[in-house]
Amino acid sequence: MEFHPNIDHLIDEKRIRDLLTRRGFLKKSALAALGSSLGIDLLAANPIPAKLVAAILGAVDDPYAIIGKHPRLTILNDRPWNVETPAHLLDDEVTPAGRLFIRNNGIPPHQVDPSTWTLTVGGESAVKEKVFSLQELKSSFTHHTLRLTIECGGNGRSEFNPPAKGNQWTTGAVGCPEWTGVRLRDVLESAGIKDDAVYIGYYGKDRHLSGDPQKNSISRGVPMSKALEDESLIAWAMNGEDIPPMNGHPLRLVFGGWPASTCGKWLSKIVIRNKVHDGQKMGGQSYRVPCKPVTPGSEVADEDMCIIESMPVKSLLTYPRSGAIVPESDALSVRGHAWAGDMVVAAMHTSIDYGATWQACQLEQPANRMSWQRWKTSINFPGKGYYEIWALATDSEGVSQPMVVPGWNPKGYLNNACHRIAVKVV
Repeated sequence: MEFHPNIDHLIDEKRIRDLLTRRGFLKKSALAALGSSLGIDLLAANPIPAKLVAAILGAVDDPYAIIGKHPRLTILNDRPWNVETPAHLLDDEVTPAGRLFIRNNGIPPHQVDPSTWTLTVGGESAVKEKVFSLQELKSSFTHHTLRLTIECGGNGRSEFNPPAKGNQWTTGAVGCPEWTGVRLRDVLESAGIKDDAVYIGYYGKDRHLSGDPQKNSISRGVPMSKALEDESLIAWAMNGEDIPPMNGHPLRLVFGGWPASTCGKWLSKIVIRNKVHDGQKMGGQSYRVPCKPVTPGSEVADEDMCIIESMPVKSLLTYPRSGAIVPESDALSVRGHAWAGDMVVAAMHTSIDYGATWQACQLEQPANRMSWQRWKTSINFPGKGYYEIWALATDSEGVSQPMVVPGWNPKGYLNNACHRIAVKVV
């Protein structure tokens, strides 16, 4: 593998030491032995050389794990890698690659050679099967660059009670980078779409956690109506650069406004189906919610679960950081982002009295359909003390975020309750 020459400032030594001693991958004795063989005391080294960190990380099965990501991202799991971004690090209008969350289901491919990478398009509802090299894909179709919001369906899971199984995301499994690629529709039409086509499915080159080459870690998809939208992309670039390895390099799908699990990474095959795709994590309770409200903590039969499609309206406070201390005499500038699945956000409000009253915010239009929208306001506090700032978005159909966690579901999906930060006025 190649090492980035300027990543030392992105490495957090304490987090890496903690990581390397988790789950028995590398215990202290192993670190000491490795360090001895290299002439370095890894238990005392500060800083640990970044290239050495990358080499060590190869021993935990993911050589690309932390390289290139901001050191203050929060690691929720390391096998597979699941990493979220604190809200205040999502303040950019276009999410930097180093701040985009990681949601993996399996083990990313270790050897990626873009020059030999291929994408196969087929399936029972394709007129013919076609195979494209990455270069052929780039040269055969018109390029498009769009800002598209992607969010894990389980973002906000940590707030559900009774607790739901899975990574306990808070607010940071979301981002809105600028993606470059070709329209999925153009590629599908080049293979021909039969009249009976109803769905597409994807397959990537990530491996199942068991290591079984016959098992997919995840293989999901979307209805044809979503696949054929102008904003549905097969992307190879993020913010004008190669997609980061842990986010799907060299090729991935991007469906803005739908759960990020539909946006297959390390993309190698797309199938046009005459039925709802039946790949890994399409059935059972994965990325599904009860078709009707259920009692918290109750068992729900698989046949009573419906597939998640467009994500609900939601917003995020990105400035200031929660815990800010501000002078009583100063008005506080507040800002963030809002998004609404397939729709747009029509209004944005904040409250400093626990939702008793609301103040309208200035809301920008999206850069393109399914991009998040910037909002900002200025708040004057009535006096000294502790306050919470609540953010509430309303979509183009008049639906607003709830002020409490919405309907419980077994997997803890679709929590779009108001985001809140704490502020102390002195």
